[in-house]
Amino acid sequence: MNDQSVNLNSFIENSKEDLEEKIIKTISDENIVFILKGGKRLRSLLASLSFKACTKGTEASSQYQKALEGAVGIELAHAASLVHDDIIDNDSLRRGKPSFFVKKGVANAILTGHKMLAIGFDIALKHSQEIARLYIDSWDEVVNGEINEVDFNAKDLNDIKELSKANISELYYKVINQKTAALFSSACKAGAIEADMAGDILKVFADYGREIGLAYQLADDLVDLMKGEMIDSVIIPLLNKLEGKLNTFFFGSRAIKKKFAEHATEIEQIYIEEIKKHVRKAQELSESKIIPSSKYKGYLNEAPTYIINEMLKEISITI
Repeated sequence: MNDQSVNLNSFIENSKEDLEEKIIKTISDENIVFILKGGKRLRSLLASLSFKACTKGTEASSQYQKALEGAVGIELAHAASLVHDDIIDNDSLRRGKPSFFVKKGVANAILTGHKMLAIGFDIALKHSQEIARLYIDSWDEVVNGEINEVDFNAKDLNDIKELSKANISELYYKVINQKTAALFSSACKAGAIEADMAGDILKVFADYGREIGLAYQLADDLVDLMKGEMIDSVIIPLLNKLEGKLNTFFFGSRAIKKKFAEHATEIEQIYIEEIKKHVRKAQELSESKIIPSSKYKGYLNEAPTYIINEMLKEISITI
């Protein structure tokens, strides 16, 4: 690990401590505290890094505390989406503990998720109209992505076979762009707004976050696949890309697992290449002349690789 990576790791650890302290001071609801425990805080940490990259670390303490409060709002929105995802997917575990709907019931989980979104929006409103609009637009994009994924996974085989190869691939990327990359993008943009940035630099940070989000979801899907999770909206586009036409084989669960086993190495390579492509794009954006020079600009360049490798180490892969 080079000096830059060591310094980035220290920044992340210190920022995470500051964020955890801010969460404790901001959130008093015991149920929400339970839900927030154990998160990686990636989106909120990227917001903090983007903020610091804009201020070069010279901001007043009050401005930093306000940016941390904004990061709590980001964390609330993300965690609320996970609460609802667990219900949709019937996942009984989250972050190594029972999912909230298992602990408290579906009705309580749905309503608590809504409450988290409301608290997050209240934070956004306190900060600025621009932050509030970003919060609403981002959540709308995330929800649309989730709906598209639910709709795809609910299709029967005849419906899927009617989709063209191009449409299936396009839908897959649309879903990950909406449901994951959108919040990464808004987190980085929000960090820049908290630093009083305006104009073209906001687009740079928004695009930077989106590229990391795309790489992250691809890495997440790869980990799931390598662990044996055959999610229709992920595996069908992959096998379609490799096999050509959907009607060349039967889409039963055993057939899918067999086909995946046959193409596992090729699938891994497809993912790694795509992940690297988005990481490189994020790094190129981090080098923009619009971003002021400082050690934090260097961290922006290192962060995409660091984040993705943290995800991929679960399956012993590095990029």
